Amino acid sequence: MTYANYVRYYLEQQIQGVPIYTDKIAASLAVVYEISKKKAAGATAVAIKRIMDKGELPDLRCYQKGVYYRTIVTPFGETGISREKLIADKYLLPDNGYETGLRLLHHMGLTTQMPTEHLLATNAAKNCVRYDSRLCVSICPPRVTVNAENKIYLQTLDVFDLLDKAPIDAENPYSILGDHIRRNGLQYEKLLYYADRFYNRKTIIRLAHTASRKEEII
Repeated sequence: MTYANYVRYYLEQQIQGVPIYTDKIAASLAVVYEISKKKAAGATAVAIKRIMDKGELPDLRCYQKGVYYRTIVTPFGETGISREKLIADKYLLPDNGYETGLRLLHHMGLTTQMPTEHLLATNAAKNCVRYDSRLCVSICPPRVTVNAENKIYLQTLDVFDLLDKAPIDAENPYSILGDHIRRNGLQYEKLLYYADRFYNRKTIIRLAHTASRKEEII
């Protein structure tokens, strides 16, 4: 199988609407054929250009440089790329960020109000901005660089920090938080470590209050 045939095969396996990244195709090509990343990137670019120019995959569309997707033609027009997946790929995956804000509190059962805005804390954000108006997505920088180890800890501490800034109407919010900590296998020592360095005194006090009720919650 030639490089071009491999690229076409890769594209044919992709689900309609899901973002297709040329750098991922090139990375796969480099591994399979044991060639350099630079050579693989060049071969991928040439192959995709030929496929697009010759219409070899009629449903393939270019979203922007380096990003493609396969569409579906319906009686109402073509389906587009999944913006939700684009946002997740750019700001959340694999361990680049996490959801925070009032919607997180709603999902945890701390408030019955369901805000329309999705707020993402992500390493990719330098300041707080509205990223996508149609999907009501805003991004903000985290307290500290997010990684696989601290992601759930920072997300949990964000909830503690938001308790006096949100319409909390759960009957026993600290029981909910204690259950969340236990269910996710979080360590109070690590929570306190991050709270002491990156959050305020109120967050530490609320965490201590939850920890002091640990036996009662269990």
